[in-house]
Amino acid sequence: MPRLLHYSDIENVYDDPVRAARLAGRIRELDGPDALVCGTGDNTSPGVVALVDRGRQSLDFFDAVGTDVETFGNHDFDYGPTATRSLVADAPQTWVSSNVYEDDGRRFAADHVEPFVVRERGGDRVGFFGVTDPATPSLTPMATDLDFEGPYEAAERAVSALRDEGVEYVVALSHLGGGDDELARRVDADVVLGGHVHSERRERVAGTLLLRPGVNGHAIYEVELSDDGATATRHETADAEPMQSVAAGLRGRIEAAGLDEVVATVETPIERSDQTVHRGECRVGNFVADAYRWASEADVGVQNSGGIRDGPAIAGEMTLKDCISLVPFEEPLVVVELTGAELRQVLRECSSAAVDFGEPDWWHGHVSGASFAVDEAGELVDARVGGDPIDPEARYTVATPSYVLHSDHEFPTIDESHRAGEGDILHDVLAAYARECGVDPEIEGRMRRVSGAAADDD
Repeated sequence: MPRLLHYSDIENVYDDPVRAARLAGRIRELDGPDALVCGTGDNTSPGVVALVDRGRQSLDFFDAVGTDVETFGNHDFDYGPTATRSLVADAPQTWVSSNVYEDDGRRFAADHVEPFVVRERGGDRVGFFGVTDPATPSLTPMATDLDFEGPYEAAERAVSALRDEGVEYVVALSHLGGGDDELARRVDADVVLGGHVHSERRERVAGTLLLRPGVNGHAIYEVELSDDGATATRHETADAEPMQSVAAGLRGRIEAAGLDEVVATVETPIERSDQTVHRGECRVGNFVADAYRWASEADVGVQNSGGIRDGPAIAGEMTLKDCISLVPFEEPLVVVELTGAELRQVLRECSSAAVDFGEPDWWHGHVSGASFAVDEAGELVDARVGGDPIDPEARYTVATPSYVLHSDHEFPTIDESHRAGEGDILHDVLAAYARECGVDPEIEGRMRRVSGAAADDD
């Protein structure tokens, strides 16, 4: 019977050569003639090494683990379609995508990307198709020249074609995140190998096994396909024997980048995991938002939670590499001008109760110079700038990543019409702030959720 080895969203694993080498080692350990190695997006970027090498550091990993099939995540377009086409052409695996198109209607990178493929393992034929979040142009500004078809219609065509070819099993390679449930209900797939959302998942929907291995290569799934249904085993990677060739290659890339300048010393470790960043006010969010406000002299600093990348805690000597790893995107800080009414709406949009994106209890932002509270319904019950209540008629300046002006997923109130100025690249702002002001953020009650009774008291 065929086996699948599933990784996804490994993103900045490349910035930790040992962890990347252990991930590769676990995959190679489990690999065999009956196995297919599968990736489901965001496996080329973002990260420090990815930013320096435009995602091409992933080619060494793909070669090492012998990836068989891969689909696209939104971050695989971080450096634009031309860079992605070049990477796909040089990668060893087959890229599978049913819903990504060039702006002239042709399939994206049609010479190297298939809408679906069939592979034989263990005496059985396994069909694969790939789908990517159609919101990618909003999530990734460099993907705006591409078209993303509705994934479910594309998936239905691919599955029909695969069943017509008589495959024994159909596998979805999905970078839809929360859309996997609908995918499972709409198409006849045996398993959905998912990604995009960074929390792990293993459950069945409409009889289909849905899997997500989480972020940064801490775990992979081994899937066994059989007539009795797909079953999955989770494997951690921390104790795997590392592939030394992978570690050595990444160390060489990091050293060549020259990013070891120390910009500050951090006495108390600063956590920056997804769990920390999306669960409310945190020290790393305050540090980033404070740096933005300091650099721009704006009234308020705002950082979208999704822009702070998961990784090990920052402690001891903080380097330029650490600053880049926090916000590994080549985008500038911008200043926007908002009315007080608009600013209040932006603060409200920090809450998942107000913006339907991500997990239900997520916080979508971090702020500096402002404080606010929302009730259980996501309504703003208190909002201040500099300690004073926000005047709906006044105008306020806000420093934020340029991505926020482009995206309608995080802080949809802010758009290009609000632009009032532009500053340095984000990670350069963090480094300058760290050199000048040090790094010792504290929790100050900037963002709060309150019960109905507490809201009434406010």
